[in-house]
Amino acid sequence: MADRLSASSLFVPTDPAPDPGSVPTVGPGSGAVPGASRWTPTELCRGPWDPDACHGGAPAALIAREVERVEMPRGSGGHDTVPMRLARLTIELLRPVPLRPLELRAEVVRPGRRVSVIDVTVRSIDDDSVLMLARALRIRTSGPGEVDMDDIGPGGPSAHGIDDAPPPVPPAAGRVQLASVDGVGFHSHGTEHRFARGDFTRPGPAFDWIRLAVPVVPDEEPSPWQRAAAASDFSNGIAASVGFGGGLFINPDLTVHLWREPVGEWVGLESVMRTSDAGIGASDGALWDEHGRIGRTNQSLFLDHL
Repeated sequence: MADRLSASSLFVPTDPAPDPGSVPTVGPGSGAVPGASRWTPTELCRGPWDPDACHGGAPAALIAREVERVEMPRGSGGHDTVPMRLARLTIELLRPVPLRPLELRAEVVRPGRRVSVIDVTVRSIDDDSVLMLARALRIRTSGPGEVDMDDIGPGGPSAHGIDDAPPPVPPAAGRVQLASVDGVGFHSHGTEHRFARGDFTRPGPAFDWIRLAVPVVPDEEPSPWQRAAAASDFSNGIAASVGFGGGLFINPDLTVHLWREPVGEWVGLESVMRTSDAGIGASDGALWDEHGRIGRTNQSLFLDHL
């Protein structure tokens, strides 16, 4: 397959276009919830397991965007909005997400001005099947100096022997291509990878700097959370115990925690895979930007022979 790309974003609007409207507030402390949005994955979303299905990182970024569309709640007086930020996103990957039209719908299931919970459902427009379920946690944010606590503990990370400095982003090393995956894909054309340690072809722990090579949706700069969600689903792929072509290590879920949003385009992912003889594993990933640690990501893993 040639590398000529017809797409310039991960997703394009599906006819009818995404609904710009919103439904009424569901209760005190809840912002307005947008109507359903409809998007079609492009070839840049293609994953490593099935040429007709998405890599999990692409719809994960789109889900983060859907959560961010939910308005912030109003304050007690009903006038000013309460500043909140996404702190955790958990996604259940129920079925392979096809390169076919999708519908996303958000619902506030726990309104609140300090903590709120938002669910997102991703459905296939073709047959109305549920493909992904996501639950997001938002926490109110404070202004600088309003909450004064030591990071890690008194004296900061260095006082406790913790290395909080990431390796630098290496120079460009060419396009990533896997021997088991032919042509255009999310790993090779939707994202750019620069490995500080390890690589896709070498089994074992790795540190990979990842950036989105294209927007999630047309004419819109990806948010920090969209960048982090897209990078996090590579955790099992970059640190596989057997390497691509040596076995199955499919993640049916993804959880991302961010205590700080990444600054800049690059998200660092430091990952290790843990396995058992029961055919169940997990990936454990630390998330970074070029200034330090920002969060953590985990995946449960289905392990099997090819």
